[in-house]
Amino acid sequence: MRIGCYTLRTRVVLAPMAGVTDRPFRQLCKRWGAGLAVSEMVTAQVGLYASAKSRRRRNHDGEVEPRIVQIAGGEPGMMAEAARLNVAEGAQIIDINMGCPAKKVCNQAAGSALLQDEDLVRQILDAVVAAVDVPVTLKIRTGWDREHKNGVRVAELAQQAGIQALAVHGRTRADLYAGNAEYETVRAISAAVKIPVLANGDVNSPEKARAVLETTGAAAVMIGRAAQGRPWIFREISYYLATGHKLPSPNDQEVADIMLGHLDNLYSFYGEFTGVRMARKHLSWYLKTRPETAALRERVVRVESAREQQRLVRNLFAHNNNIEELAA
Repeated sequence: MRIGCYTLRTRVVLAPMAGVTDRPFRQLCKRWGAGLAVSEMVTAQVGLYASAKSRRRRNHDGEVEPRIVQIAGGEPGMMAEAARLNVAEGAQIIDINMGCPAKKVCNQAAGSALLQDEDLVRQILDAVVAAVDVPVTLKIRTGWDREHKNGVRVAELAQQAGIQALAVHGRTRADLYAGNAEYETVRAISAAVKIPVLANGDVNSPEKARAVLETTGAAAVMIGRAAQGRPWIFREISYYLATGHKLPSPNDQEVADIMLGHLDNLYSFYGEFTGVRMARKHLSWYLKTRPETAALRERVVRVESAREQQRLVRNLFAHNNNIEELAA
């Protein structure tokens, strides 16, 4: 699959997730087979770019190319300026957020709220594409609600504006993350445009990925929540799509190495105080895939030091999952 001048290594992409797809997690998912890893959403309010939080979100040091940054806002001029600044800072692809259903985003007339105003959608797409010399992509939902599924029309506007690829989450904004994603609208969008379409929503296994690609005719799948605590899902899906066979799950030593390496990168990126707190949710997700560790998950979220977090992970495997001993 190509996005502008970039050819992706695989047909499996990491979705942007606020508070999750920071540089350490993007690097990890790329290492385990993600062909592209989209940054956390960056505001189009460039006056906020001096904050430490914003600077970290725009940090791409050492990141495997292509580097893609998602911007969010509801005013064409501001979105264009944000795109220019992020390209100047190293972004090689700009992604426009018209898919986030969060109230704090939609209340600012951004994210999936934009789907209610197709003329504004067109203005934003035209402004951003004209502002930069790198590929611009777009992420949307199928519509505002189930009575107003205008995903096909928005996709056509995107193609006309010069958008290079389109990710579609198979839910409306009103659906949030409830129920099951539907892929009929994604299939209709894929059939309506010539640009690559990425199918997003509930893709959580190699078999599901292949079924979604076959159902929708999409060029790739985009993985979000299923990668939390399971970054190796990208390798598993890519291998299955290429061979029809399933890879064995990572062994305990591989999982331990992944977890400890991820912790080290979080501490290095954020510093120990913030890194420990960012690591808590990731550790909880990793441990969620190991049902015998419910007691340990409760302890993990209270750990205050990097040393203690690392010790808990090492002991998890060294003690062969003796949770009574670990939780003591």
